[in-house]
Amino acid sequence: MNRLAAVLGLVVALLCSPLQASEEDEMKGFIVDNTISHIGHDFYYSFTERLRATSRLDFNLVVRERPSARWGSLVTVEYQQRLVYRRFLPPNTVELQAVAYEAADLVKAQIIQRKLEALLQDTTDLEKDEL
Repeated sequence: MNRLAAVLGLVVALLCSPLQASEEDEMKGFIVDNTISHIGHDFYYSFTERLRATSRLDFNLVVRERPSARWGSLVTVEYQQRLVYRRFLPPNTVELQAVAYEAADLVKAQIIQRKLEALLQDTTDLEKDEL
């Protein structure tokens, strides 16, 4: 009977305590490909190749593309649902790998800057999600 009471007490304690997801529970290292055209896919592959070679990938990104017959493709990169990179790629891009490598370096620098800003942000009165 004491065992049953202990188990019931544990179940009640677990049900009453709020479960909070910590930052450690989040899966990281994903770079989602939302590109459409051949140019967009080539940009994505070169971009991810550079990021995987130069960083730990302790973040998630989304690479999006909006192709246009007149202007080429608008490629954007989002980090935490915020835009960190945007550029038009003309339809006849020859040096796409250099552009993608430059974009990867810029995005990596932006992510580092945003992480530092989050660490230095004063949240004594409000929680981070209330700002």
